[in-house]
Amino acid sequence: MKTQIELARNGIITGQMQTVSEQENISPGIVCKRVADGQIVIPCNPGRPNQKVAGIGTGLRTKVNASIGTSSDICDIELEIAKTKAAEEEGADTLMELSADGDMDAIRRAVLANVNLPVGNVPLYQAFKETGRKYHNPAKLDPEYLFDLIEKQMDDGLSFMAIHCGINRYTIERLRKQGFRYGGLASKGGTFMVAWMEATGKENPLYEQFDRVCGLMKKYDAVLSLGNGIRAGAIHDSHDRAQMAEMIINCELAEIGREMGCQMMVEGPGHVPLDEIEGNIMLEKKMSGNAPYYVLGPLPLDSGAGYDHISAAIGAAHSAKAGADLICYITPAEHLALPSENDVREGVRATRLAARIGDISKYPDRRNNEKLAALARRDMRWDDLEQFLLFPDVARKMRSERSPREEKTCTMCGNFCAMKKGMEMFHKNIAGDKISLGRPAK
Repeated sequence: MKTQIELARNGIITGQMQTVSEQENISPGIVCKRVADGQIVIPCNPGRPNQKVAGIGTGLRTKVNASIGTSSDICDIELEIAKTKAAEEEGADTLMELSADGDMDAIRRAVLANVNLPVGNVPLYQAFKETGRKYHNPAKLDPEYLFDLIEKQMDDGLSFMAIHCGINRYTIERLRKQGFRYGGLASKGGTFMVAWMEATGKENPLYEQFDRVCGLMKKYDAVLSLGNGIRAGAIHDSHDRAQMAEMIINCELAEIGREMGCQMMVEGPGHVPLDEIEGNIMLEKKMSGNAPYYVLGPLPLDSGAGYDHISAAIGAAHSAKAGADLICYITPAEHLALPSENDVREGVRATRLAARIGDISKYPDRRNNEKLAALARRDMRWDDLEQFLLFPDVARKMRSERSPREEKTCTMCGNFCAMKKGMEMFHKNIAGDKISLGRPAK
């Protein structure tokens, strides 16, 4: 079976490419060319033929990923299914199943059965967890078990994987020579891989056998998302030598993987101060040959716990504007607790807002929806306004619960409504001038 990138290089426009073209209002030929160049990826494991199509990359709408999954403290499969459904209902484009406890095979399969989104995961979670259960020591991980597990998970229907290939002896040496970190290591998969390498003295098998990793991804036409295992867990660690060493390696691997015919995506930070976000994305795009960039947040401060979804939305809007292609949401529970179903909903909504803000800055020709929303609000056409809103159900509920005395207005201003008074005033002649707030000519 040939992958999307291999087919695109032969000039073949697949059904998935055609769907992306229709979704994004971009010609199929352009989509095909960018897939061939590795600038667009389409997670599409053929084992799940009914999953939704999500194109990720250059010239496309910035996509939103939601993450769910169990922990050692809270392991409730029904809760994870509810969170899965909530993420799709709220408009997430992709989902990551990141369970770290319980029957992880059963949880993954239940999630896949209850969602139509492309689903990804981090295989190191199950690999180290199961090894720890069996041997009471995660450092006894057998690399052959890890590769077998990756194939088993892919065979279940996953369409992308975050695999930590960019951690190697050189990366760890940068961390060691650096000597300290304010935020330590923030990636679970990355931390356990570093610990395994230190305990065994061996090279990371995911780096050492990178061609084998790509071969498994190609077998299922899945996207290999190069995990950011040394990402900064605090803004004071942003762009330190250890993080940059891994980023350089990941960008090199993205190029190698593309040449092998594997769909490739690079993952990024993490915690990054606002003034460094644009530079981070510029570096990834330049070093990777414009590979799609998947960023976590990013969080531009460390003191927002409880409202980290808002902090991350600010970082995400800047990231989308600067060229990020897929944003992994942050929920209000980040750094504090396992997310609830409501946390998932709030995280997706905040990130969708951020992606829209970034997109209308990145693509000025996509601002027409905002103009139509403004005109409907100005004219107090409330029913019309809903069709232009990201969250019409929330707006409808809020307005109905606080209904105004006069239907045209809202309870924010009541009979002191600036819109109402303004329309009355400007529909009359003012000082002999005919000033109107009617619709402008096209």
